Amino acid sequence: MCLGTKFLTCVLLTTGLTAAATPELRVCADPNNLPYSNDQRQGFENRLANLIGNDLAEQISYTWYPQRGKFFRKTLEAGVCDVVMGVPEGLEEALETRPYYRSTYVFVSRQDRNLHIASLDDPQLRTLRIGVHILGEANDSLPPVHALLNRGVVRNLVGFSIFGNLTETNPAADLIQAVINKSVDLAVAWGPLAGYFSLNSQIPLTLTPINRDPANPSLPFAFDIAMGVRPGNDALRRQLDAELTRRAPEIRALLHSYGIPQTEQ
Repeated sequence: MCLGTKFLTCVLLTTGLTAAATPELRVCADPNNLPYSNDQRQGFENRLANLIGNDLAEQISYTWYPQRGKFFRKTLEAGVCDVVMGVPEGLEEALETRPYYRSTYVFVSRQDRNLHIASLDDPQLRTLRIGVHILGEANDSLPPVHALLNRGVVRNLVGFSIFGNLTETNPAADLIQAVINKSVDLAVAWGPLAGYFSLNSQIPLTLTPINRDPANPSLPFAFDIAMGVRPGNDALRRQLDAELTRRAPEIRALLHSYGIPQTEQ
């Protein structure tokens, strides 16, 4: 029997009604990885998550983990989140949505240097100090480094860790900063990193896309970027695909505002 001040609680229990939980989209992201994400939610992937969460009437929650070797094992595979906002094509650890942008590697130089380098076969590349990102000890794992090494451009390469250390803010920016402060003459960098940090540079920089390697046409320089969900979560992938299609103009504008070079998909 339901009596007195306990009436409402009793009614809820006896009728099987409970307060609805707030719908939630759980995102896993790097806390220190602009322009993509940070724990202050300043990256374009943070803003994209907000856009989609608002459309789906879902609250966004984050699990933060550095995006390096164990990232997917500790995040999606561990079941602590539903989606990673940016994954490259062909990634085995995630079920991918449709791509929402495509970008490419670029040459980065100071405008006042007037280098005008637009090809991997430019003879200047044999004499200039060239900054490149490296992944641990796998120095030739990135396409532009692989292409330069194949041309015998070795001794004038200067490696910068794309991961940096856990106490450094925006470690991927070091490569672009080296161009700005003339530690290197030229950098070869992934487009979104180069575009964002160049956009925020007080020294004007020139970015030139590297579309292909004439000596190795099968070596990819441009990549589609999608969202990633856990394998088997087809329902969420379909939901996100619909959002990416519907919000395509806003997403393009968002990427443009962060200086992200976008190539044709």
